[in-house]
Amino acid sequence: MEFLGDSVLELAVARYLYDRYPELTEGRLAKIRSHVVSRRACALVAQELGLGEGLLERGSSAQPEELARLSQNRNVLAALLEAALAAVFLERGFEAVEAPIVEAFRGQIEYAATHSVDYKTELQEELARIRKQVVYTVVEMEGPAHDRRFTCAALIDGEQRGIGSGSTKKEAEQEAALQALDWIAGQQPDGQ
Repeated sequence: MEFLGDSVLELAVARYLYDRYPELTEGRLAKIRSHVVSRRACALVAQELGLGEGLLERGSSAQPEELARLSQNRNVLAALLEAALAAVFLERGFEAVEAPIVEAFRGQIEYAATHSVDYKTELQEELARIRKQVVYTVVEMEGPAHDRRFTCAALIDGEQRGIGSGSTKKEAEQEAALQALDWIAGQQPDGQ
């Protein structure tokens, strides 16, 4: 369900961005979409919609302490939101879920569209709090000089924690940094 919900979310956001910002390049639209559908953004929207509280109220089979921890965990909240989107999509169809998705994510969309979203800086700040550093490395470079495609990895403590690709090293590193941020969010026991 999470997989399907993620796809429904991406399509709804992509369609809205395509209609709302026809003047933006494909690369800029992709960056905005990437920010909007990230685990972090999904977790924020899930909190705004009260999905964590709903889990606390309805999750009767787990221990109360475990439920409290899960209801605050970013990855759990994001997965819960995506699964809920898939359920509505399967029950009602895309037309019924598209407008509510855009409305729920409007704040994330507007922020990403009007601000430069810099995942590398965000990752550096997050790692500074826990006294770690990131190193980016080019894993692969394909294509002729005029049409290169880069794949870069974000290494934290020598371990690959994110990978991204793009037409520039910077673009690939940004994508890798976003994945590393998602990894860090999943490592924190309280999801914060």
